[in-house]
Amino acid sequence: MRAQRLRGFLRAAFVPCLVATSAFVITTPAHVAAQPQAPTEQKTEQQNAQQPPAAPKPTDTTPSPAAASAPSPSTASAPAGAAAPLGPGVPVDDSKTIISHTDLVTVTVTVTDMYGRFVTGLGKNAFSVFEEKAAQDILFFSDEDAPVSLGVVFDVSGSMSGDKIMKAREALSRFIDTSHKNDEYFLIGFNHRAQLLLNRTRDSDALLDKLTFVQTKGQTALYDATYLGVERVTRGSHKKRAILLISDGQDNSSRYTYTEVKRMLKESDVIIYAVGIIGGGGSGELDMSGRAILEELAGVSGGKAFFPSTSAEMNDTFERIALELRTQYSISYRPSNFTNDGKWRKIKVKVQPPRGFPRLFVRGREGYFAVTNPK
Repeated sequence: MRAQRLRGFLRAAFVPCLVATSAFVITTPAHVAAQPQAPTEQKTEQQNAQQPPAAPKPTDTTPSPAAASAPSPSTASAPAGAAAPLGPGVPVDDSKTIISHTDLVTVTVTVTDMYGRFVTGLGKNAFSVFEEKAAQDILFFSDEDAPVSLGVVFDVSGSMSGDKIMKAREALSRFIDTSHKNDEYFLIGFNHRAQLLLNRTRDSDALLDKLTFVQTKGQTALYDATYLGVERVTRGSHKKRAILLISDGQDNSSRYTYTEVKRMLKESDVIIYAVGIIGGGGSGELDMSGRAILEELAGVSGGKAFFPSTSAEMNDTFERIALELRTQYSISYRPSNFTNDGKWRKIKVKVQPPRGFPRLFVRGREGYFAVTNPK
C-alpha cells in the first residue's frame, strides 16, 4: 500500500551533463504513474568530489543540537485508569536511554524550487553552511530516505467535535500510507491536559484505532502537548525526529507557557509540522492568534504550518508532509569556533543551483544554543 501511494508522488527526471554523471530529482505531490525513487546511499566527501551534481529538470509546471531531555508536563502524568476523555495513558520505561555529549551540530533541511516542489539528488558540494557568518566544513552528509521518530500530537478538545476529528483522522491515514514503513510513532492526545496514548510503536493501525473512539471534550492544552511530544520523540530510536501537530485553535489550558515551549524547540532538533483544522466545508476560520502560534512553533523548528480549508486540501497537506520527511537532507558539522557558553548561534544553509537553473530555496532550523547537549 505504501509503495503504491509513494509511486503516486515521486517522479525522477535525469538530465545529462557534460561534467557530471549524477542528477537531481524534483518531486511534486501530483498523482502520476512513475517508478518510485530508491533511497540513495550516504555520500562521502570523496564521492561528491568525483561526482558533481547535474542540473534538475522539473517533471511538470504544477505549483504545487540535539535536545536536552526535560520532564514531561505534570498534567500528562496521570495514572492509568484515571477518569478522563482520553482514556488511560501509557506507562513509560526510559531506563534504556543512552546519553552522550557532543558539539556536533546536525541540521535537517528541505530544498524546494520556485513552485514549491521538493528537489532531491543534490550532492554535498551543492551546500554551504555558515555559523555566525563563518563558513563551516561539512563532516557528514546524507540524502537517505531515512525513517523518522514521529510524535502525532492530536487535539481532542471539545472544539474538535463533529466531523473535524474524523476528517483529520482520515487525512492522518493518508499520511501513514505515504510514510516510511519503518517510521516510529508516539501518540499524544490533548484536551484540558496532555497524555501519552501510544509510546514508541510501529503499528500504524493501532495509532488510527486509538483515535476512532476517542471523546472530544474539554479545553486545549496545546503547549503542554507540544512539550510532551518533543520530550518523547527525542528519546526515539531514529535520528530524524518530527512532530505532527493537529489542532483547531490556540492554547487555553496549559501549565507550560508559550515561551517555555519555544525555548525547548530551539534547544532541540525536532521539526514541527502544524496543521490548523478549520470548520466544516471551509466556512470557519482559525482564530488569528491561534494561527500565529502554530506558524511560530513550526517556524522556530524549521518546519511549516498548513491551514487546509477542505477535506481534499487536508489530505494533500498530510501527504505532502509525509513526502517532505522522505526527501530531506541531513548535514552535520563541528563548529570551527565552538564555545560552550550557552549563547544562541545562528545557522545559515545555502544551496547553489546548477548553472542555468532558477533559484532553489532551503528551509531548516535557524540556530542552536551553544551547549554540549546530551544525545
